[in-house]
Amino acid sequence: MNVTATRSMVISMRLPPESGKRLKRMADRHGWTPSDASAKLVEEGLRRSEFAFIDFRDSPAGRQACIQGSSLAVWEIMLLVRSYDGQVAAVASHLGWPIGKVQAAVHYANAFPEEVDEAIADNDSNDFEALKRMLPQAAEFTSVKTAKR
Repeated sequence: MNVTATRSMVISMRLPPESGKRLKRMADRHGWTPSDASAKLVEEGLRRSEFAFIDFRDSPAGRQACIQGSSLAVWEIMLLVRSYDGQVAAVASHLGWPIGKVQAAVHYANAFPEEVDEAIADNDSNDFEALKRMLPQAAEFTSVKTAKR
């Protein structure tokens, strides 16, 4: 999510000292300015209020839109939706979720397609060797499908 645009609106705000310190710590942790961190947090808060079941979390790939109550990012759900040819009900059944949670991911992805497509492209650019460097305990396995009887 890139909140730094060529045009922006300046809005001043006052924070309690402890909130300001926490904002600076967050900014430092991510390599952002406090202004960038506050803009990102405002944008995330607006998106949370506009889209059901959406939350944001830090991940090795940066902050990502996720579905509340799950460990899945929106882009991961969209991979499933694409693999099920857009059948939201089938994805919901696969995940054991209500249809509304999967539909929430679809709505978010439709509103922010560049963000979701970029995350999918980033995922697609990683191979197993890159994964092993990040997760030394990773082990490769092959799924064996059983014949239907």
